[in-house]
Amino acid sequence: MKISNRLLIIAVLFVTCLLTANIIGSKVFSIGSIALPAAVIVFPFSYIFGDVLTEVYGYKQARRIIWLGFLCNLIFVFFAWVGQLLPPAPFWANQTAYEAILGYTPRLLAASFAGYLVGEFANSFVLARMKVFTKGRWLWSRTIGSTIVGEGLDTVIFIFGAFYGTPVFAPVLILNHWVAKVGIEILFTPVTYKAVNYLKRTEGIDTYDIQTNFNPLAFFDRRTKPEVK
Repeated sequence: MKISNRLLIIAVLFVTCLLTANIIGSKVFSIGSIALPAAVIVFPFSYIFGDVLTEVYGYKQARRIIWLGFLCNLIFVFFAWVGQLLPPAPFWANQTAYEAILGYTPRLLAASFAGYLVGEFANSFVLARMKVFTKGRWLWSRTIGSTIVGEGLDTVIFIFGAFYGTPVFAPVLILNHWVAKVGIEILFTPVTYKAVNYLKRTEGIDTYDIQTNFNPLAFFDRRTKPEVK
């Protein structure tokens, strides 16, 4: 499949959401008695872009971009860590603030990366399979349904991996994060519809993953091809 400019734009937006979530994730805000990380306002958009990628271009293209996002995230975290190790200039008094915003513990990183990969691939897989099952009807059911599964797995893995056994951990954290993320997906469903319809019309494709190899590691699998209508 030829890589279009629109596909590149979606890929860039997808990665931007991931990196932005990394940066603002250390800020915690509250709505009443519910406390949430600021990343909750942007990270769900990576799932929305993931839905658009899978719905229009198919699972194989989504798989490539999910791994691209992982690589970009890894590069960002590595150089943020290197920046933290560099000795601060005598006149620069923001080392503590830098570490508070961009410092990541190995446990937090492992939980974040694992949650991201499992959640994004589950989201893309569920949407692709539901599209075939529903014969392309009821887009809302698969965008919301896949997000419920993907964001649910992401949230459970991240919260348990990062906070289990610490004073911060509480099961309600999982519920709050999950509801907030799925709620954003539902809120933006009309926008998703417009984006999907526009891309299908302008790109002239509508991909069905009928015989696709859904192995996340099958980068160069050429045995089967998705059906493009």
